[in-house]
Amino acid sequence: MRLGTRGSALALAQAEELRRRLAAACPALAAPAQLETVVVRTTGDRVQDRPLSEIGGKGLFARELEEALLDRRIDVAVHSLKDLPSVLDGAFRLAAVLERADPRDALVTRDRLADLALLPESAVLGSSSLRRQAMALALRPDLDVRPLRGNVDTRLRKLDAGDYDALLLAQAGLQRLGLGEVGVAQPVERFLPAVAQGAIGLEIRADDAPTAALLGAVNHARSWLAVTAERACLAALRGSCVTPVGVLAEVDESGARLRACLILPDGSQPLAVERRGRPQELLPLAEDAGRELRRRATPAHLALLEN
Repeated sequence: MRLGTRGSALALAQAEELRRRLAAACPALAAPAQLETVVVRTTGDRVQDRPLSEIGGKGLFARELEEALLDRRIDVAVHSLKDLPSVLDGAFRLAAVLERADPRDALVTRDRLADLALLPESAVLGSSSLRRQAMALALRPDLDVRPLRGNVDTRLRKLDAGDYDALLLAQAGLQRLGLGEVGVAQPVERFLPAVAQGAIGLEIRADDAPTAALLGAVNHARSWLAVTAERACLAALRGSCVTPVGVLAEVDESGARLRACLILPDGSQPLAVERRGRPQELLPLAEDAGRELRRRATPAHLALLEN
């Protein structure tokens, strides 16, 4: 089985996590020759000098991996699921989701400050995410928020060099790189995570039943339910993976809860919805939440969604 991945340290760590889980679940795949990691360079990796929202969105991290699937150079595309569009081309399907890591955003500063409120006035905040930028400005309108691309190491070097006073990154990514103590995870009440943040998604060719069966052994049912609901909410809203929207679904023995928020890039006019119910009701509840957000959207929100 050939596992396709981007070449960043984080992407390779995620592919290695899949390799470990597959080898544990399917002993026949434990031999090194049975699982091959194939690095695929994507447009999102090559173009680092422009914001993602200007060059086509996070789908640019998936396009070349999908081409490699179609060309049969790889059998599985290993994604940070938050980077994968919520509606896939019919040639592909999401086959499995590994157990989700911490979905929260993390504040990273040189002094390990715990809260945006502790940053000095007009501090420079770096983030590549419109959602994070908007939610930060809603809390601190005085911040000088600047785009920041590149892998995690590059971003941390720019922080250390004094180019930025603070960064907002995914806590899951930091943990997977062994850097979990670098940042301070932020409450979801302030920073509602991106759709499927913290989850590793496994995309395959739609007609590849044997690979789907193998990947079923590593699928985490509760994570699958949560991220499928979040993606359904975004699809019903008709947003994309660069829309400033946060969605978080939580599932446990007592029930299911989904929260969603759409906000303008300057931090104004946040629209929030919440749904609660039984786990088996989560998917229709998520779709209903997305439709409600779209109904309540102002012309400014709609312009974002249709961009």
